[in-house]
Amino acid sequence: MSPRNYPVFDRAPLASPVSLYQSRAPLLIDTLPPAPVPAVPTPLQSYQPAVTPAIQPRVAAPQPVFAPLRADPVRRPTALTAPPSPSRLSHLQPLALKAARYAAYAAAGWLALILVLIAAYRFINPPVSSLMLQKRLTGNSFTQTWVPMDSISPQVVRAVLLSEDGRFCQHWGVDFAAMQDAIERAGDGIPRGASTISMQVTKNLFLWPSKSYIRKAIEIPLTYAIEALWPKRRIMEVYLNIAEWGPGIFGVEAASRAHFDKAASRLNEREAAQLAVALPNPHARDPGDPGPQTRRLAGDIQLRMRNAYNGQTACVLGSRRAITRAE
Repeated sequence: MSPRNYPVFDRAPLASPVSLYQSRAPLLIDTLPPAPVPAVPTPLQSYQPAVTPAIQPRVAAPQPVFAPLRADPVRRPTALTAPPSPSRLSHLQPLALKAARYAAYAAAGWLALILVLIAAYRFINPPVSSLMLQKRLTGNSFTQTWVPMDSISPQVVRAVLLSEDGRFCQHWGVDFAAMQDAIERAGDGIPRGASTISMQVTKNLFLWPSKSYIRKAIEIPLTYAIEALWPKRRIMEVYLNIAEWGPGIFGVEAASRAHFDKAASRLNEREAAQLAVALPNPHARDPGDPGPQTRRLAGDIQLRMRNAYNGQTACVLGSRRAITRAE
């Protein structure tokens, strides 16, 4: 039997894995990206060191030499001109209110104490005046001997009343007519006081000697209180016992013994007039050894005493004819 005629194929031998890879290697190489070619330094570049870039400092923009002027310059507040912060004001306001409250309480308490003393001095003699207390606090000595009105010469009462306050029995503590006269004479260059005896008692007992509008504002209502509580005779008695008649000499009794070596009850008209004219300036006028001006003023007071009518001294010394303060 003849063999069948089958197609004959050339059987190639099976390829090994190595040969298969080698056959496909060109295709894989063609598809990969090209490798970078290292740069070859030139001779000059090989001798230059690598320089790292330095950090450059920031330079401010140049300022103009002359700043442009503003139409409406705005001033910035400094530490000295800046207003206090609201927190500081809120902290100071309670302290200011508290200080004002305490000051008002102190002033009210002081005035209440003075009113109590005014009522008490109607019956008891003041142990010391504000001027005496000031001398004691400064280390200066003084002398005073209190005497009642019955132990004072009537000549002293007349001389002091006519010299210091001629309308003492007619006013209620403040002589507005004398104030008007003092204002008019001040415009003419002639100084003249307008304080009444009652106002001087208020000042010597409770206030300070220096002149000020504050003192006068306190002095006037306190004077009205004294006039309302004390009789005129008591006001004159207190005044004659606390007035200063020389350095450290207070009261008519001490002045009489220091200047005339006698009791106040034995003073005559001339001696009383010399004491009266020394009251406005007791440190410059010596009643015991008066100068020409003091003698001239004392002579004027003696003339007033002789020409005075009973109504001018009736509220203190008494008179046959009773007068009222309104006359």
